[in-house]
Amino acid sequence: MDNYSVEGRVGEGAHGLVLMAKHLPTGKQVALKKVLLKKIDDGIPNSVVREIKALQELDCKFVMKLLDFFPHGMGFILVFDFMPSGLWEMIHDMDNKLEEGQIKSYMQMLLKGVEYLHNHSIMHRDLKPANLLVSANGILRIADLGLSRVVWPTANRTRPYSHQVATRWYRAPELLYGARTYSYAIDLWAVGCILAELNNSSPLFPGETDIDQLAIVLRGLGTPTESIWPGLTNLPDYNKISFPPARPLPWSTLLPDSSPVLVDLAKHLLVYDADKRLTASQALEHCYLFTAPLPVPLSEMPHPPSDHRQRLKTREISSYSVDEPMSNDLKTLQLYLSD
Repeated sequence: MDNYSVEGRVGEGAHGLVLMAKHLPTGKQVALKKVLLKKIDDGIPNSVVREIKALQELDCKFVMKLLDFFPHGMGFILVFDFMPSGLWEMIHDMDNKLEEGQIKSYMQMLLKGVEYLHNHSIMHRDLKPANLLVSANGILRIADLGLSRVVWPTANRTRPYSHQVATRWYRAPELLYGARTYSYAIDLWAVGCILAELNNSSPLFPGETDIDQLAIVLRGLGTPTESIWPGLTNLPDYNKISFPPARPLPWSTLLPDSSPVLVDLAKHLLVYDADKRLTASQALEHCYLFTAPLPVPLSEMPHPPSDHRQRLKTREISSYSVDEPMSNDLKTLQLYLSD
């Protein structure tokens, strides 16, 4: 720790603080993820061990790289490049609305990162805007691999996993129905939700509980059947709750003011049958990314200043009077801040 000088606080994650610091030997600005052990006897949390082991094996421009880690006090420190902002902040920066070409560039970077993870047998299992960080030069990088899992090719779709993964708004329907065996496709469902959020500037399926989440998805995409989703009725939680039959909403309602190619990509990601979802590699070849306006170069991407995250959150919170009823936007903000 003597090699670092702490300069401020970035935020707080599931296992501890994230601090901004300077690496004294090089002068490089870094982020320190400070993981506190609640009980020494319990050892390091499994999610943190998984994150460290996964990050040690990865080297991709669009995935956060672990620079160093070491014990410190009642825990230990993970060291990353400092990222001044994230995709959630970029979506909600109303002073700098994203242009269509910039949205396509973010999607291209996200898909390249997901493709790299899947090619290296890793399911992320918690893709969402808050876990997609943005560097000062505009590069999007996938972060927070605490819920990631290494997938053995021979065990795909046969080895059981926990279904309590992925943040609720981005959780694939097979997980909502309690599936214990699933594939990389759960990450692509989340990518579809992120695409919709980039377009709408708000979450597509913002459920308040797990049951509400499933109800919102079914109201949006219509009631699934065994014919369009083989194996649906065999899912563990399928018979635990029923919903009124619903017809799918028009995509013009789900994705207003969207181009036909964006809607087509969303249709092929937000599919009930996981086997029919596009892979990351297939999505990278979709016409959405090759239709004007094209993805823009990094020089034309937003370059967030070092205090962008803090400035935006302060402005969002201070824009509401304490005497006014809380709006959905502020509820959304608080959910993200407490995530």
